[in-house]
Amino acid sequence: MADLTLQDLAKHMRKIDFGMLTTRTKGGALGSRPMSNNGEVEYDGDSYFFTDASTTTVSDIEEDDNVGLTYTGTPGILGAPPIFIAMEGKARLIRDKAQFAAHWHKALDRWFEEGVDTPGLVMIHVNAKRIHYWDGMDSGEVIL
Repeated sequence: MADLTLQDLAKHMRKIDFGMLTTRTKGGALGSRPMSNNGEVEYDGDSYFFTDASTTTVSDIEEDDNVGLTYTGTPGILGAPPIFIAMEGKARLIRDKAQFAAHWHKALDRWFEEGVDTPGLVMIHVNAKRIHYWDGMDSGEVIL
């Protein structure tokens, strides 16, 4: 099978909502937590997540903007293994309501009842630099 492209990976990611965002803590340990991609299904190397400014996720990124994202697809027909995707990139914290609105989805109101006006709301923008994938017996890497 040929190597997957960014567009191929984007097709797989349309079916995956939650992934794990990994940051480096002040003490140097790795910290991971589940994050929703908020319906951002046209993946182009950028991921956007919403959180509260008081979280350790935000303080970790303020100290070290290197992050990792991992996603797991659903198993295939007859128990075929799912696709696994691991990304390395740089995170940026955004506090601009206009940018919030550009990435907002109604489902987010469940966690942020005041929408883009929620006090302390922060959007995390992750720009992937390298994407590794494992799809059955195939594996590869996309450098952005």
